Amino acid sequence: MRLSGKKIIIFGGSSGMGLATAKLAKEEGASVTIVGRSAQRLRDAANLLGGVATEQADIADESAVKRTFEHFDHVDHVYVSSGVGMGGGILENDIAHYRLAIEERLWGAAYVIRAAAGKMKAGGSITLTGAISTDHPVGGLWITNVGTAAVEQLARAAAIDLAPIRVNAVAPGWTDTPMWDGQLGEAKNEVFSAVSRESLIGRLVSADEVGAAVLHLMTNNGITGEVLHIDGGHRLRRSFF
Repeated sequence: MRLSGKKIIIFGGSSGMGLATAKLAKEEGASVTIVGRSAQRLRDAANLLGGVATEQADIADESAVKRTFEHFDHVDHVYVSSGVGMGGGILENDIAHYRLAIEERLWGAAYVIRAAAGKMKAGGSITLTGAISTDHPVGGLWITNVGTAAVEQLARAAAIDLAPIRVNAVAPGWTDTPMWDGQLGEAKNEVFSAVSRESLIGRLVSADEVGAAVLHLMTNNGITGEVLHIDGGHRLRRSFF
């Protein structure tokens, strides 16, 4: 029970990798609070997990993020899994169309860091979420590629500024989470099959495997300023397909 009694806040904890991390942290004895925009999804996640607290907040709203931390006397670990994946080429759409991706991934993560730091002490940690798109940019997803790269660099920079509080990032590969349902639609199975053939492990990574990596970063006090890749070796390939 490495996290027994520890207070953990997970942004984006109502689904996908955040939900998986919340489940694993709870099993390790942590006191878990999940944060998200949708009240219904938070209720569904809380019913599924049992024994977790919920906070409704939009990570792109700095005031809402601050309010999330106000009633905590201290926080031990924070994980940020929030971040929209947005399609479109750099020559497509008005530039304002793409701002949400940066608002959530970069500024949202910065809001969390700024709000969390005053509630933490040495031994505490913040884990952000980058992605394989940092090393393997995908055509037609330029703002997502830029956003994940920015978050990974933010983890390195914040690790220096916040020391001895530790800051790291996980960089998942293609993971079967609800985010892809809306983005890929009926093409999801075809795309996932193609991606799996390119993975060195022959499959996509699971949300639980990402969650286990997050818990490792929370509990290993020797790791800070690092980006931990959980992609089945996919970034070592020359292309996705």
